Amino acid sequence: MAADLEPRELVAGVDSSTQSCKVVIVDPATGEILRSGSAPHPVGTEVDPEAWWSALQEAISAAGGFADVAAVSISGQQHGLITLDSHGQVIRDALLWNDLRSDAAARALIDEIGADEFVDRAGIVPVASFTGAKLRWLRDHEPDNASRVAAVALPHDWLTWRLLGCGPSSSSAPRGPDLEALVTDASDASGTAYFSAVTGRYDFELFHTAFGATAREAAGPDARRGPDSTPHTATVVLPRVLGPHESAGHTPEGIVVGPGAGDNAAAALGLGAGPGDVVISIGTSGTVFSPTRLEINDPSGMVAGFASADGGRLPLVATLNAARVLDSAAVLLRASHTDVAALALASAPGANGLILVPYFEGERTPNLPDATARLEGMTLANSSPENVARAFVEGMLCGLADGLEAVLRQGLSVKRLLLIGGAARNPAVREVARDIFTVPIDVPEQAEYVAIGAARQAAWTLTGTSPRWQVELVATLHPRPSRVREQYRSYAHTSVTPDAGVTRDAGVPPKASLTGDTAPTTITGDTTPADENSDNDHRGSSGAHAPVEG
Repeated sequence: MAADLEPRELVAGVDSSTQSCKVVIVDPATGEILRSGSAPHPVGTEVDPEAWWSALQEAISAAGGFADVAAVSISGQQHGLITLDSHGQVIRDALLWNDLRSDAAARALIDEIGADEFVDRAGIVPVASFTGAKLRWLRDHEPDNASRVAAVALPHDWLTWRLLGCGPSSSSAPRGPDLEALVTDASDASGTAYFSAVTGRYDFELFHTAFGATAREAAGPDARRGPDSTPHTATVVLPRVLGPHESAGHTPEGIVVGPGAGDNAAAALGLGAGPGDVVISIGTSGTVFSPTRLEINDPSGMVAGFASADGGRLPLVATLNAARVLDSAAVLLRASHTDVAALALASAPGANGLILVPYFEGERTPNLPDATARLEGMTLANSSPENVARAFVEGMLCGLADGLEAVLRQGLSVKRLLLIGGAARNPAVREVARDIFTVPIDVPEQAEYVAIGAARQAAWTLTGTSPRWQVELVATLHPRPSRVREQYRSYAHTSVTPDAGVTRDAGVPPKASLTGDTAPTTITGDTTPADENSDNDHRGSSGAHAPVEG
């Protein structure tokens, strides 16, 4: 089909995730994916970024190349720390979002600044995943490396820089180590803990607190330079923040390069999500997020006040226990995932009183890092494989429902949920979701929504108009009344104090007063806050702990 089109009329989107690089090449008029390619990334929590660049080249080749591509945008895993020296050379392997060595550094930043002030200034409370915490760790543990830092970039920033033809002095990059050409977008910058989604600007004081050095925003590739051909100041360069469809420039071959985005923000673009839509992604971990124009301020740290890729906000909650809960059920029952689903569907809502509190790896929402999973309410009558399977599915979804309530407490309304991720294909997950959530649930077809969102941004950058591409649905699930959430709350740790990150063990069973702390948020299908911008022409994602698995 591509042969019928004139040269350079297509757009490309890239999803550079933790596990792999995926490229889709799309007809900008229809959104039809014409070709695609992928390549794996190395495992581990610190990676040489050159491996990502090599994977991008391999994925482009697998997708048939860019000879007919007019514009491209890159979405990437958030929060990763890439440090460059004055020659554009990567100083050390990048620290990924899932590298948690910076946990103590995050706590130190909160102690120094205060959770409330962090939320007011950056929209988030630092955790180990965020870039600012990793910078503090680098300063404290690798001072020699820290002293060489001339620029700091996120994964999608660095890949965009390379795509523009820039690179270290030692490479064959035609445009050389021009640090002033580094760019980013608000959605990715908002995950650093030194950028404000409200003002759209870096908070250089927060950067200084994290790293102990001054910083400035890159001046652009045409920046005036001094007599020695160096930038006008030696402070640390941070990527220039582009608007939602502002061009980063052109590749050496003349392809327009879009600003790029964080992975969850790109997923929201790819799904065409707008105000009233809440995306629930069930991958290795879970994310709950929703595009909005409301200001987000959650000093508890549960809801990250990220920016969206369309100029708005993207409040996001990450849960640690999602699809791997189903993996655990398969191991425990010595059954395949298909068999686990069949067993769960053979039970009844509430699993006859059996409840799984699914905190296998602690939990982020609520913030209980040392909690463990528990199977509660067991009797001789209900201890069957069917009820165990059902309890595991219900517990996982109830954990995500806790995340949904945290997002809705920020003042958002929800008209529908969009259920994506690998586990969304599980028939038991779809059926049980009807007992957990109280609004309609649309299940889009399985697709690379992060890469599709990047392609949509590329088309927007190319034409100046955000295209409206249809998202095919495979199911619409209608809620049905049940007491599953009420039963789950009676055992789960869900009582959270107003202090950031501070939780108390609700006990088993909890005191009666706990029900007031965790009463379900009212969800209506026909109301939208008056100050919510429902005329967002850009609609047709942190997370902090897991990229969207679309």
